[in-house]
Amino acid sequence: MKKLLFILIAFLAFATVNSQILDPAKWTSKIEKKSETNYVLVFDAVIENDWHLYSQFTPDGGPLPLEIAFKNQKGNFNLVGKAKESNTRTAFNDIFEVNETFFEKKAQIRQEIVITNLKLTEIKVDFNYQVCKEVCINVEKNFTFKVPVITAPNAISSTETANINPADSASVDTAEVNVNETKATQSAQKDVVVADSKPTEQRGLWSIFFIAFLSGFAALLTPCVFPMIPMTVSFFTKQSKTRAKGISNAIIYGVSIIFIYVVLGLLVTWIFGADALNALSTNVWFNIIFFIILVTFAASFLGAFEIMLPNSWANKVDSQADRGGIIGILFMALALAIVSFSCTGPIVGTLLVEAASKGGIAPVIGMFGFSLALALPFMLFAMFPGWLNSLPKSGGWLNTVKVVLGFLELALAFKFLSNADLVLQLHFLEREVFLAIWIAIFGTLAFYLFGKITLPHDSPITHISVGRLSFGLVVLAFTIYLIPGLWGAPLKVISGFPPPMTYSESPYGVGNSKGGSATTNQDLPEGAHLGPHDLVAFEDYDKGVAYAKSVNKPILLDFTGYACVNCRKMEDYVWSDPAVLKILKDEIVLISLYVDSKKELPKSEQYISKETGKEITSIGNKWSDFQITKFKANAQPYYIVLDTEGTMLSNKPESYNSNIDEYKAWLREGIDRFKKEN
Repeated sequence: MKKLLFILIAFLAFATVNSQILDPAKWTSKIEKKSETNYVLVFDAVIENDWHLYSQFTPDGGPLPLEIAFKNQKGNFNLVGKAKESNTRTAFNDIFEVNETFFEKKAQIRQEIVITNLKLTEIKVDFNYQVCKEVCINVEKNFTFKVPVITAPNAISSTETANINPADSASVDTAEVNVNETKATQSAQKDVVVADSKPTEQRGLWSIFFIAFLSGFAALLTPCVFPMIPMTVSFFTKQSKTRAKGISNAIIYGVSIIFIYVVLGLLVTWIFGADALNALSTNVWFNIIFFIILVTFAASFLGAFEIMLPNSWANKVDSQADRGGIIGILFMALALAIVSFSCTGPIVGTLLVEAASKGGIAPVIGMFGFSLALALPFMLFAMFPGWLNSLPKSGGWLNTVKVVLGFLELALAFKFLSNADLVLQLHFLEREVFLAIWIAIFGTLAFYLFGKITLPHDSPITHISVGRLSFGLVVLAFTIYLIPGLWGAPLKVISGFPPPMTYSESPYGVGNSKGGSATTNQDLPEGAHLGPHDLVAFEDYDKGVAYAKSVNKPILLDFTGYACVNCRKMEDYVWSDPAVLKILKDEIVLISLYVDSKKELPKSEQYISKETGKEITSIGNKWSDFQITKFKANAQPYYIVLDTEGTMLSNKPESYNSNIDEYKAWLREGIDRFKKEN
């Protein structure tokens, strides 16, 4: 997948973003009484355009999920289930290689509680969440709800009773709550690289449609479906009194196939809900279970056994097909779906899971694309029966298609296992292991296509067709393409499938193809480490300043985060430029302060921030508070060129800027000014 590059923001826009504390989500809250002991806490947010606020269900490995802490819960009240969220959207982040779930424009969180302490007068709730645009901020909000004392039922407005069962409305009362919103340290962690506009969402649905359509075409070429095309078309043309009637029946048959699969997509979405599917698709156990299912299906495709629905189902449905008319044709289409399940089931299941990660109506779109490809041949050959003569004869090539699909299912299965491994951070299936497995799978597939390997249901072959040979060469080329990935090649063609390069036995690939660094740990100044591109970097401000004074060089102060996407993009695409990298290595001292570090400060160094009033307990808190207090900013990436006394040398700080020339000129401005003053 292509990474999105943001357009450079103009000077005034930079001033707006970088010179003030950002707060793109405005919250209001209220409490709704459902009974004498049951209440619903309601949190509503209005989110500024283009900002994303991340859900509590966004998976690990991406932006920080919303965390809800009920401060005085113990002994006072119990939660009824998990907090419910309004509509969210899920999209793929190609930097972190996870599906992120987030709110746009508005958000509502509802939490039902049961009061156990009847003397309770207030409820305290803390939110910790992240919002991102070009930059990200981490925000803490504190809410205090006053528990209303109700002496008699009171009427409430329709807006206040939203999402409440009408049967409960007689006993509902609401009280607007004073929200004590204490702005705490707001530290940037990560950015999002998925598109957040309607056109991008439409592109996502179109991609689901085309993938599903191609999958339907692949299913069409399996032994379970392909032989039924001439049989079914011949049935309609022979049983119909006129050619026009035969065509209309075949069209109804095709539409019935589409109807059945679209209803399946609707049922999946309706039963589980879009948000539940999003959460399910990134759940560890679901990914493990689906890995096992896909491996089982792959074994079936490869000829180990047949997976079929009970024959009684097909017999009952087939008996209904004799009723005639539209109902009979509909049951014929249902019989096709059941009989062909051993071939179409794995494809349909895989499509539904992939579509579920997109959320919304994606499962419906996926089933429509799949069934359209499945239904079109029946309709077209009924309209033009002469085309049947051009169809290739059924034979061993159909089993070859099935075997190829089995290899693809097996390769895809390890993607789901990788998802689970990444979330748990077990490091069992690191990048090198994943690639080695894929190389083995696709290498074996290439040998199979060249006729060097045969499987149980293969027909004897005396020669290899040109088409099979051509496809075998493509698979072999792809296998060879994967091999350099073991030595650190990025493999952009399959971006998003293997684990990221940072999740590997060696960040530089097997054998460390970079050949090591010119600088060793023994050569590093005290307090320094090797950063990106083997740059000497300090993670402690005081130690970095002391070193800068000793070598009489200016300082590049880099407010960053371990999981900050745009921070990594700046390092990968801007800092890697030879001219910029030379400046960073030779002319400046790099101090990178990680605002998301969870390492706890010694008790003697913990304090209460004078700027925000928040307790500073971790290293990340410390550097975030330093950024807010000294520079009145809370977003990352955030760069400042300083002299050795901490005075800003450049006219303005710099944020995310993919324009290499402008970033280099900005660095040069600060360095030249330092040289003039020294």
